[in-house]
Amino acid sequence: MSPLNCRIAALQMVSGPRVHDNLKTAATLVDAAVAQGAQLLVLPEYFPIIGAADADRVRASEPFGSGPVQDWLSQCARQHGVWLVAGSIPLPADVPGKMRNSTLVFDDQGQCVARYDKIHLFGFRKGEESYDESTFIEAGKTPVTVDTPFGRILLSICYDLRFPELYRAQGPVDLILVPAAFTETTGRAHWEILLRARAIENQCYLLAVGQGGKHENGRLTHGNSMIIDPWGEILDRKAKGPGVVIADLDHQRIAEIRESLPALAHRKL
Repeated sequence: MSPLNCRIAALQMVSGPRVHDNLKTAATLVDAAVAQGAQLLVLPEYFPIIGAADADRVRASEPFGSGPVQDWLSQCARQHGVWLVAGSIPLPADVPGKMRNSTLVFDDQGQCVARYDKIHLFGFRKGEESYDESTFIEAGKTPVTVDTPFGRILLSICYDLRFPELYRAQGPVDLILVPAAFTETTGRAHWEILLRARAIENQCYLLAVGQGGKHENGRLTHGNSMIIDPWGEILDRKAKGPGVVIADLDHQRIAEIRESLPALAHRKL
């Protein structure tokens, strides 16, 4: 059965430290996207919580398969009859005091059908600005793709974007998802360039959904959520603030580009 064309939506947020407030904002964005015909909706990295400290996220982790955030995601997907992707939520790690940064995919019946744990952990130091995710996150090990009615989708999170081999690990896909909380410094320099490169080299659609603005803890995230087609064209984007980015995924467009420029078939390595 051929995959279906569909309308996809990125739900950009500026999450804060209170899970309840963030879920309320997410619900409003889901309603807005559904009203515009979206069938596959994607939330950003850490959509349920960005607290004053990294330890806040570790404390907010809930067991895989149950908990208020996962219950909300399941109910929301089922209520609207849409596929809903939790850009990432904190789940327990094997190492005490750490967490897994995990994407969960819920189908239109509210079932969790896929989980991806972020593999590449961000580390950055420039002047007084520094960050090291390995201090509180346990890395995942396995790339994940999920087959949906809308085609084959590859899951990734934020810093994964800098590692192109991840996106070739399991063959051609129709859509790449990149939920993120890119810093303003690195995002301003590299975000759009890397996103368009991943779409172009894999000749597929790419949906990138970010945290976008100044958070209560003072952190500034880059935002600039966007949807990119297989030719590298940006179909829709939002710079900062909460909002919906939306576009159509067209399988004929993928096929035409791969036929006219068969780069995937020309690969030697």
